[in-house]
Amino acid sequence: MKFTLFCENPYAFAILAPLRNVLTQKEYDFIWFLPEKLLTEFPFKEEKHTTDIHVIDAYKSDVILVPGNEVPHYLRGLKVQVFHGLAGEKKGHFRIRHYFDLYLTQGPYFTKKFNELRKKYKDFDVIETGWSKLDIYSNNKSEFHKEKDILKSNHKADKIILYAPTFSPSLTSAPFLKKEIQNLAENTKHLILIKFHDLMSDKLISQYKSIANKYDNIIFLEERNILKYLIIADIMISDTSSVVFEFLLLNKPVITYKSIKPKNAWENINEDKLLSEKIQYNLNEDPHAVQRAKIIEEYHPYNDGNSSLRMIQVIENYIKENGVPERRNLPLLRRFKINRKYK
Repeated sequence: MKFTLFCENPYAFAILAPLRNVLTQKEYDFIWFLPEKLLTEFPFKEEKHTTDIHVIDAYKSDVILVPGNEVPHYLRGLKVQVFHGLAGEKKGHFRIRHYFDLYLTQGPYFTKKFNELRKKYKDFDVIETGWSKLDIYSNNKSEFHKEKDILKSNHKADKIILYAPTFSPSLTSAPFLKKEIQNLAENTKHLILIKFHDLMSDKLISQYKSIANKYDNIIFLEERNILKYLIIADIMISDTSSVVFEFLLLNKPVITYKSIKPKNAWENINEDKLLSEKIQYNLNEDPHAVQRAKIIEEYHPYNDGNSSLRMIQVIENYIKENGVPERRNLPLLRRFKINRKYK
């Protein structure tokens, strides 16, 4: 069986890497597709990869694994949506764009909603498997605990705070929390890790790097993969970002700033000056633990580290039953859009 790992953004690497591991173990042939702008960041340069969509067309995949929103309809292969986040409240998460044959959902909340859409459109299937990106939670936790102890010791810190806002200009907290992040650094013994989205504005990146340079207990993280820092942190500050749900699944408290759809599984604030107070309250009291457990059951109840294996097994069985589609039938406007983008 032949697979294409279809990347459009840097975040795709962390989602597809666990699937790549399963494909390697099963000795399946696979190729990475990525745009030229990602070549310098691509972590698997020794493996088969291309920036030319014509190479993928000629490769004649059996399966195309896609953590993004689009994939060329004319490529051969089962087109599988594997998702790039857990933020079901974000605009577009449940939008059906008709590029995919199969949706592999992360948990019951997503499965239910996509099955409702399946009944409406009748041109794709939905199977719940868990999410590949989160296999690291079960398989790699212990190796990061040592790094956490070293960080706390080196910075004489009692707790580690992760600040991970979204990049979206209309939703990001970054312009509003600069002063409060500095207050946290000045008035607590906490170590603050700042991890920005790849698409965050250069202006905000520069401003926060400048802040980090002023304080020994602030580190601006340059690494692409946030997963290690989700595991290391004791609490996270964010806003309307899918990373909120990724962190919640580790059963730790979150503070959001003006989330568009706050849930009672975390603390949401609408005034920036409340940040320090709510950080301390949630670290000490953890008032949302019960509701957080309910979110875990709904969003991603799989903690065995085998979601990637389940995803590949589901695909194997699906193809045995349904075969490999040669292409997708799309409305004319969507065909035109895809042809203009990729051909």
